[in-house]
Order: sequence, then C-alpha cells, then structure tokens
Amino acid sequence: MSRSRRRSGPSELDISPLIDVVFILLIFFMVSTTFVKDMQVELDRPSASSGTRASTKAMRIYIDRNSQFFVGESPVRPWMLQSRVRDHLRNNAEASVLIVTDQGVPAQKLIDAVDACRLAGAKDVGVITEREEQG
Repeated sequence: MSRSRRRSGPSELDISPLIDVVFILLIFFMVSTTFVKDMQVELDRPSASSGTRASTKAMRIYIDRNSQFFVGESPVRPWMLQSRVRDHLRNNAEASVLIVTDQGVPAQKLIDAVDACRLAGAKDVGVITEREEQG
C-alpha cells in the first residue's frame, strides 16, 4: 500500500489579521491623542527666542486686536476675568493660566490680564508666543 502525497502549491501568507491590528492601533492613537484647540480669533502672536512648550491642560485667555478678552470661546468683560479664573482654579488649584495675545495689544491690557489671574490665585501665569527661529 502506498500513500500518495499531494503536493501543495506555495503557501500564502494571510495578512488580514495584520491589517486588523494596524487599524486598531490607528484608532487607538487617534482617540488617545489630545489636540490643542485654539480659538478662531486671528492673532499675530509676539515672538520670543526663549519660548518653551505650553501645557495642553492650562486655562487659556485670549486678547484680540480690539483688546477684547475671551475665556475659551466666550467673550468676557475685563472686570469678570478674575472671577472666571477663580472659578477655574476652584476645580484645580495647581492649574496654569496662559494668555494668548495679539502683537498689537497695548501692554497695559496684558498686564491687566496677568494681574487679574494672579489676584484670582493663579501661581503659574504665562504668555503664549511664537518661537523665533535661530538664524
């Protein structure tokens, strides 16, 4: 009795599980990535060569070209800024506050915003700038 052996063709590699894993990883990274959403106010930010990366969890205060204040996307009167910052710090006392301002904003408006933040209890107040390229 002899057995006949079947000759199989070249074996094929099934890559569908690999594609599934790649898509799952892609979805995971897309969901877990945090994006910093800046408000849609046109600002010409001042530049500084000593700039560092800002925290994505910081409260952002915007001052536009017309010297109007915004917290998040809602406009705020200058006298209300301190209470808004205090309310935000009530939830997280160690949170930092970042001020995003236009280059043409008078220095006094920036100082008023920083002063209001510090009076509200913010320990870490910064100004967002564009980093200058070293040339």
